[in-house]
Amino acid sequence: DVVVACPEMAQLAKAGQFVHIRCPGVTLRRPISICQADKLWGNLRLGFEVKGEGTKNLAALNVGDNVDIMGPLGNGFDLSGHCQHALLVGGGIGVPPLVEVATSLGKRATAVIGFRDQSRVILEKDFRNQGCDVRVCTDDGSYGKKGFVTQEVRVLLAQGGIDIIYACGPKGMLQAVAAIAEEFGVRCEVSLEERMACGIGACLGCATPIRTADGGMTYKHVCKDGPVFDAKEVIF
Repeated sequence: DVVVACPEMAQLAKAGQFVHIRCPGVTLRRPISICQADKLWGNLRLGFEVKGEGTKNLAALNVGDNVDIMGPLGNGFDLSGHCQHALLVGGGIGVPPLVEVATSLGKRATAVIGFRDQSRVILEKDFRNQGCDVRVCTDDGSYGKKGFVTQEVRVLLAQGGIDIIYACGPKGMLQAVAAIAEEFGVRCEVSLEERMACGIGACLGCATPIRTADGGMTYKHVCKDGPVFDAKEVIF
């Protein structure tokens, strides 16, 4: 991950929001999730996976380098209401934005995070440092519990005591978590991952189908209206 000194953004940032950053050597900006916002020191910690030239160049930045960054953007998770106990569900690179949620909730949260294998496990200690109960799942069983996060989610909801789920990860995982949440009657918020060009709702690159109150359908921008939506609204 990368830590960027930007006091004004750090003060404004909310869990689940992102920044649009210009990576050296490439034209289009990259949307990067805010992993943690340190309001005291004025820093943003950004978590991302190196996939192409842009993120490779971003990871190669040195202390003191300047970056062109827009943010904080989008709507984050709703942490305004009191919850008895929250379940944080993350898959792969969808795990970083949940750290800031854990920072707010501490011991009132259980984190279930899933990865392909042990080599891809990230941020486990960060959740523990916030006081969360942490359950790690890997597809191949090389670390933690073998299987998908959905298996653990079902077990925890069956035990009771959880009144909200905050989830971020691949669309298939979010769809499965949303279905389990509806089955148990637990409120669920999901953070969608989409390719973004502008980051501010001007282009149509990240339009996603959303269910309307009257049972119809409309399109909303993941960058501007999201990335966090009530799971019941999302048409997967």
